[in-house]
Amino acid sequence: MKFLDQAKIYIRSGDGGSGSMSFRREKYIEFGGPDGGEGGKGGDVIVESVTGLNTLIDFRYQQHFKAQKGRGGAGRDRSGAYGEDLIIRVPAGTQIMDEANETVLYDLDAPGQRIVLAEGGKGGHGNAWYKTATNRAPRRSDPGQPGQEAWFWLRLKLIADAGLVGLPNAGKSTFLAATTRAKPKIADYPFTTLTPQLGVLGVDQDEFVLADIPGLIEGAHEGHGLGDRFLGHVERCGVLLHLVDGTQDDVAGAYKVIRGELKQYGHGLGEKLQIVALNKCDALSADEIEAKKKELYKAAFGRKKGGTVVELSGATGAGVTDVLRLMRDAIKAHREALAEEAGK
Repeated sequence: MKFLDQAKIYIRSGDGGSGSMSFRREKYIEFGGPDGGEGGKGGDVIVESVTGLNTLIDFRYQQHFKAQKGRGGAGRDRSGAYGEDLIIRVPAGTQIMDEANETVLYDLDAPGQRIVLAEGGKGGHGNAWYKTATNRAPRRSDPGQPGQEAWFWLRLKLIADAGLVGLPNAGKSTFLAATTRAKPKIADYPFTTLTPQLGVLGVDQDEFVLADIPGLIEGAHEGHGLGDRFLGHVERCGVLLHLVDGTQDDVAGAYKVIRGELKQYGHGLGEKLQIVALNKCDALSADEIEAKKKELYKAAFGRKKGGTVVELSGATGAGVTDVLRLMRDAIKAHREALAEEAGK
């Protein structure tokens, strides 16, 4: 399945049905009177967030959505049928933006949420509605109100518990493949990951979702490389796993590049809890690992105490379980904080 995280759609709710102008005409009934029924309401356009979807690719092939019109009223005081509502299903984590793609109108950040994006037009009154004691034979009926129409942008931000960040070839895809059933592309050249990947991790009978995004380079916030357009997919994560390739000469510089891009992007990514990991340790000697861990610690935490730089190898699996347990504990703490905040 192809990945698409932005799509533009046109929606129109149903027009209301017209009211009827009718008079009761039956044998032996001299004064039948008006009996025109009401028009039916047009259908609404509803957006619903669901599980089981993680792409907006369906909206590449269908951009126009129109709800059903209401039926017109009829004689004998018969009201027209309501138009059927149109339900558009999107992945949980989808934001609905205005036509300019600048303002967030709705944020469907949990499965099962529903919003009415456009209400159907009301049905028109039939002439029976205008009957009064002084106007016993009104010859007036109204057309239904038109439905609402507009263009919107859909923008998907994947809902994951943890996010993977790092330079290209830091070993993110290898880590994802080693710890989940996801099958990302792995090769010895940069930018093998072109779209975000999701995988479900398991450790000590606990499960959580990990998102791997394409590697960042210096200047990503200015559009260099693949830019920072995919960073939105780790905005909702509780913890970031920052992988640094231990085989490169300047591990501190590699760390600082990514941290700088996260801060430039904003939206709280620079303040998120992070786990710093020195990857590809299977290719390093014990002395090299210690030296590079100290260098990386100084870049990540400075003189602060309490921080940790973990060593691992996604290729051999060494240290992976310890990292997963650290991530699990951080995710649990994040969930508890969210629940406490929601309860206030």
